[in-house]
Amino acid sequence: MIELYYWPTPNGHKITLFLEETGLSYQIKPVNIGRGDQFKPEFLAFSPNNKMPAIIDRAPADGGAAVSVFESGAILQYLAEKTGQFLPQAPRERTEVMEWLFWQMASFGPMLGQNHHFSRYAPEKIPYAIERYVNESRRLYGVLDKRLDGRTFVGGDNYSIADMAIYPWVVSHEAQSIDLDQFPNVKAWFQAIGDRDATRRAYARAEEVGDKPDLTSDAEARKLLFGVSK
Repeated sequence: MIELYYWPTPNGHKITLFLEETGLSYQIKPVNIGRGDQFKPEFLAFSPNNKMPAIIDRAPADGGAAVSVFESGAILQYLAEKTGQFLPQAPRERTEVMEWLFWQMASFGPMLGQNHHFSRYAPEKIPYAIERYVNESRRLYGVLDKRLDGRTFVGGDNYSIADMAIYPWVVSHEAQSIDLDQFPNVKAWFQAIGDRDATRRAYARAEEVGDKPDLTSDAEARKLLFGVSK
């Protein structure tokens, strides 16, 4: 049994995408980041950066004590290695998948996250910041579009943890001021992943966590997440 400490954000969705694809048994443990659950000592004990998702694997492959993992990219790699799925074994193919997983973790996610913040949640609209992160988002979508030219998935012919890491961030493309018609390879890839049964199941599980704070109007939630009180 996998305990998944989760909230329905792009990083949270990455893990439910994997778990629904593989059929691993898991239980969602909601971490309401708008109410401060990520700062509780019992959560910090295995997720010291006070971020979700995190997992506890009660049945690790080595048969030993439970294993906890934080950081969404590390969780995807751990689960892929545990199951032998969605991460190639051949060194060259594996390296390509890991490159694009790290690209998402280091560039695509953080830059789109700043786009979301300054465009949607910041108490003051700062034109320079909005323009800077929207432009960087467009550049990164261009990088992804070029990579997908002639490929079904980021790693080639096979769906992988790199695709699972990237897809949830594209879901909010309209809020990022991104028109997918300008990135036809990304658009085709996005539609293909969205049509997967496991993708539908993963996103349906978001409804299980209950009330979600509205970050555009909930000052206390913004303070907890962004350190701002306006």
